Amino acid sequence: MGMDYYEILEVDKNATDEELKKAYRKLAMKWHPDKNPNNNKDAETKFKQISEAYEVLSDPQKRAIYDRYGEGGLKGGMSSPDAGGASFFRTGDGPTVFRFNPRNANTIFAEVFGCCSPFGGMGMGMGVGGCGRGMRGRSWVSRSFGGMFREDMFGEGRPMSQGPRCKAPPIENTLPCSLEELYKGTTKKMKISREIAYASGKTLPVEEILTIEIQPGWKNGTKITFLEKGNEQPNVIAADLVFIIDEKPHSVFTRDGNDLVVTHKVSLAEAEALTGSTIQLTALDGRALTIVVNNVIDPNYEEVISGEGMPISKDPSKRGNLRIKFNIEFPNMV
Repeated sequence: MGMDYYEILEVDKNATDEELKKAYRKLAMKWHPDKNPNNNKDAETKFKQISEAYEVLSDPQKRAIYDRYGEGGLKGGMSSPDAGGASFFRTGDGPTVFRFNPRNANTIFAEVFGCCSPFGGMGMGMGVGGCGRGMRGRSWVSRSFGGMFREDMFGEGRPMSQGPRCKAPPIENTLPCSLEELYKGTTKKMKISREIAYASGKTLPVEEILTIEIQPGWKNGTKITFLEKGNEQPNVIAADLVFIIDEKPHSVFTRDGNDLVVTHKVSLAEAEALTGSTIQLTALDGRALTIVVNNVIDPNYEEVISGEGMPISKDPSKRGNLRIKFNIEFPNMV
């Protein structure tokens, strides 16, 4: 399962948000590297683990994934080797893909403590409202410990008075897929350009290749989410990048849930013949299908072939049905 986030934060699995925050505040103050100058390396490792545990358990989405799949699943350990570190989790009718990279531990520290001193009231002489930088521009952290905490400890240099960061709304893009791709599954690589924010406040453009493993049976509207892959901005958590499956029309088949539907033209004579008729079709995976219809055909009749429909995404070893409808061509009456 990897790291036990509950054990790291010293809470049980039913811990509330308030209990998580309380545990984090206690442990973060104990293990911050600047409070452990004689054991800096070990303290830094512990501090990062505490921050990562809090980031996951305080987020309902990440916590649900962790509870079910563990650290390995959360960080991509359950994915295909070609999935580029992405993991697939099923939500409702279709799966969603998540990519998790822990945020900067000092940034989380700043968000949790905000402008309220964690040092028992020290360093509160900050002017109106008790918040802000004041005192020659130094934060309450550096004032309280006489410089023990570095001025740049918060990574992004965000003033304490700004409080917790907001997350940008998700960015949604359609991902066109043919019916063959959704039948057999495929890999798509998407090149994206995004802005990366640095501690100095500057942003620089970078390009990334995202790998999306399309699973057999995925439906129109399935969402694939790459966590925090949008543009980074100072004091704003990057948006999630969401791709939405857009099923392209097919020349022969239409999809009805997990079933495939095809309309076959027959003459009136074929429809009335007791010997029936033979239908030749090419399946979405390229197989030749020969279907013999032995029943009398009327406009409402459907020939159903079980197991020749779309793969069922929750169990790709199973498939829906192939349903053949008939368009009876009547002779021209002169």
